[in-house]
Amino acid sequence: MANVKPTDDIGAETQGLALGAVVLPVALPDAEQAVREALGSEGFGVLSEVDVSATLKAKLGVERTPLKILGACNPSLADRALQLEPDAAMILPCNVVLSGERPGQTTVRVADPRKMLPSGRLSAIAEEAADMLVAVLRKLS
Repeated sequence: MANVKPTDDIGAETQGLALGAVVLPVALPDAEQAVREALGSEGFGVLSEVDVSATLKAKLGVERTPLKILGACNPSLADRALQLEPDAAMILPCNVVLSGERPGQTTVRVADPRKMLPSGRLSAIAEEAADMLVAVLRKLS
């Protein structure tokens, strides 16, 4: 079925930004449901969603393949990060990107929280979040 790809296998445009990617053999709506369930099993909820395709069509008349961004948040991790550093709110939530580049196939990419918080007091929380998000990707594969 789907395989978790390390960052260096998901394309130059996201290399260095993504924790990993999974290609699911389903259309974007079904993939989104699976992603939401996998996130929930790791304690994440979806705080925001942006339907990039619909927005570009409405604002610019641009047609493109399906693209949606889910803002995933683990309340416990977010609370701990905000207690240490209130400005951590600037990088919350974690982005999970679903793209339907081919019919009946959806690529799920997860932003690497360690890239957003590479050092300092929040690096341990970023590492913990990364581990949990890898578990989400594994559940999808």
